[in-house]
Amino acid sequence: MRIVIVGDGKIGSALAEQLSREGHEITIVDRSGAPLQRTVEDLDILSIEGNGATYATQLEAGVDEAELVIAVTAQDELNLLCCLVAKKIGAKHTIARVRNPEYAGELSLISDDLGLSLSVNPELICATEMARTLRIPSAIKTDTFFGGKVELLKFQLPADSPLAGRTLMELPGITRAKVLICAVERGEQEIHIPSGSFRLQAGDRISFVASYAGAQQFFRQMKLAAGRVRSAMLIGGGRIAYYLAKQLVEAGLDVKIIESDPARCEELSVLLPKAEILCGDGTNEAFLRKCGIETTGAVAALTGIDEENVLIGMYIRKTWPKVKVITKVNRTSFQSIIDSMDLGSVFNPRNSASNLICRYVRAMQNSGSSSQIETLYKLVGGKAEALEFRVSEGSKLCGIPLQELKLRENLLIGCIGRGGQIIIPSGQDTIEPGDSVIVVTCSMGLGKLEDILARGPGHE
Repeated sequence: MRIVIVGDGKIGSALAEQLSREGHEITIVDRSGAPLQRTVEDLDILSIEGNGATYATQLEAGVDEAELVIAVTAQDELNLLCCLVAKKIGAKHTIARVRNPEYAGELSLISDDLGLSLSVNPELICATEMARTLRIPSAIKTDTFFGGKVELLKFQLPADSPLAGRTLMELPGITRAKVLICAVERGEQEIHIPSGSFRLQAGDRISFVASYAGAQQFFRQMKLAAGRVRSAMLIGGGRIAYYLAKQLVEAGLDVKIIESDPARCEELSVLLPKAEILCGDGTNEAFLRKCGIETTGAVAALTGIDEENVLIGMYIRKTWPKVKVITKVNRTSFQSIIDSMDLGSVFNPRNSASNLICRYVRAMQNSGSSSQIETLYKLVGGKAEALEFRVSEGSKLCGIPLQELKLRENLLIGCIGRGGQIIIPSGQDTIEPGDSVIVVTCSMGLGKLEDILARGPGHE
């Protein structure tokens, strides 16, 4: 697929990397030649230096023949103009990054007039993901499928866990909760899509699929915190803090925001009248204690400086280990080091946005197939994926017991949704038209459900 990306910032470069890796023909446009040169050196893509909103630059970039134009510059208005011009020139689909919350209402009114296929707000997406983790605080990360009916949760296995040293086939004898362990991260490099004989170790980062009730039951039986967090302290008062606080207040949580800029504190007090706004230094231990950090259920480090967030996250985890910690990190150049630190749940707005856009691209690419991608999440720093497919009539997988399907290596069917029923599948279960199916795999680029097959269904 021919794709033009306007804006070579954090999200633009991440999209160029992910989409080129999936085999798409990428052209990236930016006003500055320096970031373009760095991106082009690392990837096999074309680059155009210029204003991506102008007719001449878009023609030079081949927008008239592009299936998709993605505008992710730092300016919302420029992104919208890029998409408007691109649609007029002939681009089939357009996506714009729009971050300003003041535009949320207007976009729903004028998206069709702009020819806009999708608008993406990285900070809102990231805040929503953060809010989900507070529903089950023992989870490092929580993603949802089937319209929120099924959770994909990740947690770190404690040394004293009854699961440590046990194989997955022993799991039913340890817990009655209906869960399916679908991925295990071990150390910095290993990732496993496990079979029943796989033996868990203390320190493993385990991803499993369950309903919300099933996940709560599982964590309770593992003697881990399963109840919702009731209060939260957000350190830093930027866009993510605003979006997160808004969602948490609406969910009934007591929310405090610590922000060092008095003017921003005034803004937040107007925008969030039900939250408590505290003006001060969120990196000062005495001030944090004065604000009541010892009694809060969760702390989110959301300043604009990664180093501050990392230090805050490490400090909270060491000083108050029972407090749920969320750490925002924008840069990914030292991802392996970040992953090795005890920072609680780590979030990157860039990854949140690029994952959503990649899902849209994958769905576009396979719009005529018998199974559509509904949801896509990147796991383990992009080394694995969890996808939700909607099965239509005509899929050659329908009606065949799962144990008879010849699946790709390192791939697992994690859950089947059928009507209101959630099925944690066994080998005797089948896929039927109308089902929603969750697939977890180390194979990148799956576009339709039939791609899970190695040699086709049935016996050899």
